[in-house]
Amino acid sequence: MKRLLIVDDDHELVNLLKRFLEAEGFTVDTAYDHAGGLKAARAGDHEIIILDVMLPGGSGFELLKSLRQQSGVPVLLLTARGEAVDRILGLEIGADDYVTKPFDPRELVARIRAILRRTHESAPNAPRPEGDEILNV
Repeated sequence: MKRLLIVDDDHELVNLLKRFLEAEGFTVDTAYDHAGGLKAARAGDHEIIILDVMLPGGSGFELLKSLRQQSGVPVLLLTARGEAVDRILGLEIGADDYVTKPFDPRELVARIRAILRRTHESAPNAPRPEGDEILNV
């Protein structure tokens, strides 16, 4: 099972999303503020983090910056802040994807799986199917 962390202060959304993702085969941990999210992200062995931008105690952007200083874990920003400047900033400071609320949970799962495919396939020791070649440019 793929283990992920959701960091969002909307308890109702987190609970709905947790149930949906668990039905899709994920193990889900949760945090509801900046400090709890950073602690869980640093302590956990998560394969991906779903992170809101607007959090009590600090922004998701700040959390992402702190996390990027010591971890390359994939991060998908899930937020109501949909302005181009926010999306660009999120991606430039290290997010792997940016999804705005409201969202389709099936699309979110598809994006999570796409990120996991990319990160697992690009791992240096990841097994490749027989016959695959590496293109060196």
